Formats: sequence, structure tokens, C-alpha cells
Amino acid sequence: MARDQIDMTPLQSRDELVAWLEAGVKPPSEFRIGTEHEKTPFTLQGREPVPYEGARGIGALLEGMKLLLGWEPIMERGSIIGLYDVTGGGAISLEPGGQFELSGAPVETVHQTQSELMAHLAQVREIATPLGIGFLGLGMTPSWSRAQIPVMPKGRYKIMTNYMPKVGKYGLDMMYRTCTVQTNLDFSSESDMVKKLRVSVALQPIATALFANSPFTEGKPNGFLSFRSEIWRDTDNARSGMIPWAFEDGMGFERWVDYALDVPMYFVKRGDDYIDVAGSSFRDFFDGRNCAFPGERPTLSDWANHLSTIFPEVRLKRYLEMRGADGVPWGRLPALPAFWVGLLYDDTSLNAAWDIVKHWNAHERQALRDDVPRFGFKSRIRDRYLFEIAKECLALAHAGLRRRGHVDHLGRDEGRHLEPLDQIVDSGRTPAEEMLEKFNGAWHGCVEPAYQEYAF
Repeated sequence: MARDQIDMTPLQSRDELVAWLEAGVKPPSEFRIGTEHEKTPFTLQGREPVPYEGARGIGALLEGMKLLLGWEPIMERGSIIGLYDVTGGGAISLEPGGQFELSGAPVETVHQTQSELMAHLAQVREIATPLGIGFLGLGMTPSWSRAQIPVMPKGRYKIMTNYMPKVGKYGLDMMYRTCTVQTNLDFSSESDMVKKLRVSVALQPIATALFANSPFTEGKPNGFLSFRSEIWRDTDNARSGMIPWAFEDGMGFERWVDYALDVPMYFVKRGDDYIDVAGSSFRDFFDGRNCAFPGERPTLSDWANHLSTIFPEVRLKRYLEMRGADGVPWGRLPALPAFWVGLLYDDTSLNAAWDIVKHWNAHERQALRDDVPRFGFKSRIRDRYLFEIAKECLALAHAGLRRRGHVDHLGRDEGRHLEPLDQIVDSGRTPAEEMLEKFNGAWHGCVEPAYQEYAF
């Protein structure tokens, strides 16, 4: 999410934390789809990272977008770090290495997601091209070292950059070198949330395989199909992963609150300042025992900000956020919301998806998730290849979208946005395998052509 929340009411009881999540419950008629995607900016000449400063930098890009769109700037210490659409609810924000993120407005159909995306890309190109900036649609920067990548002027990233190396091997790679596409979806009750959460956590490796798109590091194959997914296995295991407890009896909003209370914090925001409290728990803060704020209790804003620093494969806020997919070129982006909407927003498909995963145990789910970054469709669970399950899920998604019955001006349902995934499943190869084939063939062992073929 682009903006850190501002609500300075001090919290009195754990019930308020639960109520904050519960406020996300909506009737199905009000279900919306939010899609977020990140893309890596690069200089069209030389294909280098783009710095924040300067006449052709990321700051200038945001200033140009502000003038074009008339969106509200999000400022931090005098620097523009994002834009917010007051009327529609969309936002543009910066990831730590300058990855440019669109957090789409909540829309009703995948067709609208695609329209929003096309408009966004046209706007971005209009401003970026004269600045000599292009954008890459891969899950990880294919050629740059971590040291080459500039740091964006956001206080929270400074705190995270200091903390990450203490808790995992790949945290800085996650921050500075990866891109994702996510979709945010609603629930109609606590039990609906739990069911959708369980199905989507168990099936997140399917999305990882279908979108696997990060096989290169610093110009060479890295041995993985989704290295971005591998990075999350050793970023910070106190705040990421397959949340096995969510499949146990008694799962609900309260259980998520108890989990989040014990996830280490990164920062507390007061005014324009980010105060480093990295490693301390929200539970201690809640009990007035945070060293930086002795005797002080957190606010609702602190809680909302804290929830945005938890990174499991599916995240609960006031909606569910699907976090397993690599960033992809623009033509494939609407396929991610289409896949999850088809599975989760149609009860028949949701029940059928639950039937696929309900007998898997925590150990099996974890093993599948651990294997998928390297093996993609060839990963197995019990006696099945992931490829078979992916095919089955795609059929369920198509059926779900058909039953939703939202047709475009040509009378096609939302299933048309799944076409890129149909092609992937027909070929039997992940996008990464296709790219590796190019690298070993037409690209002659060089990743540079990716900056053309996978650019926005």
C-alpha cells in the first residue's frame, strides 16, 4: 500500500485490533478487485538503474505524472515519493530500489482492471519515454548487482535496510531487486475469510509456477525458475511463509491478531519521522513496553502500518492479498486477478479448490512451496505433479469467471484474461523455462534482449 495510515487514536484493548480487521467484511455484492504491480525502471540508453535525483530521475518521473494526472503528491521530507488518486483510490508508490508500483483502485471486474492498467501504462510512457526511462516486467532485475541499485528517499526503507541482514540472507535482494504482481480480494464473513485464506495459501505455489519469471541474477541463470520466490524463503521467517497455524481449529481474525502481535516491528511513524524500533514486538508496544516510547500505547495507524510489514504468502488486512507471483510483462498482468477471482469469488469453484487442498498437511504444503522456485510445474505434492493441479485450477478459474457472467463489449467473460495462462499450461513450461531457452538459443547467452522483449 502506498500510504502509511494516519489515525492517532491510542488503542485500549486487543478487541480493537480484531475489530479493525473485522471491518473488512462486506456483502458479496460489494466485493472488489484491487491489483498492484511493480516494474523496474531502467535507462533506455545503457540499461542502467535509474537514480531518484536529477532531471531524468525517478523524482522527475513522479513530478511529471503528478502534472499529467492531477493526483495528490505523497511527500516525505520535501521529496515526492508517490501519488494518490483522491477520487478513484488508486496510488503510485516507490519500492526501495525505485521499482514503480501501481496500486490499482478497487474495481468490480477484471475487464476494469485491464482498462485501468492500459491507461496507467499509456500515462507512464508519456512521461517516462522523454526522460529516457523504460520499464521491465520480470520478477527480478536480470543484470544488476545490489550495489548498483539506488536507494529511494523513504525513511522506512532505511530502517528495513539496516535490519534485513540480521534476519535472513536475501532481505536486501527482496527490497532492491524484485518485482511482484498481487491481487487484493474481499470476504463476506470470518468463515469466508478463513476458507479463502486456506485455499489461497495452499495454492499460492500454483501462481508462483504460472508466473515464474526470475531465472537470472547478474546476467547469468541462477538455477531457479522463480528466484524471487526463493528469496522469500530466506528474507525474514518471523514474518513470511506458509502460516501453518491458519489451518488449525480456531482460526479467525483473533488468531491473526495474536500472530501479528508477535511479529517483530520495523518502525513507528510520528509526524514525518520514522522511529527505528526494529526487532521489538507489537505486543510489547501494546503493553506500553516499547523502549522508544516507554509507557505509550500504539495507535490504530501504528497497527495498520505494522500489518503492512508482515509478508506471508497470503496476507490478511481488511482484505486478502495474494503474494506468490513474480512481476510479469503487461500482457500477463490481468491474468493474476483473473486466476484468483475465478477461484475465490465463485462458491462452486472455491469449494472445488478446497476439495483439492483440504487433505494436504502442513509438511506437504511447505515442501511444495520449497520446491516450486526451482522445479516449477515439476514440483510434486503427494502423488501429483504441480502441473496437473495447475491445469485443474485454471479450469476452475475459467468456470468461476464464466458463472460470474461479467462480459466485455464483445460479449467475452473475464476468462479471456486467463489466455496467457492457458498458453503456458498448453506449452507445459513456465515463462522462466521459455526465457532460459531463449538465453541458451536466440539470445546467445546474454540477458540484454530481455530489456526489449519483456519491457512494458
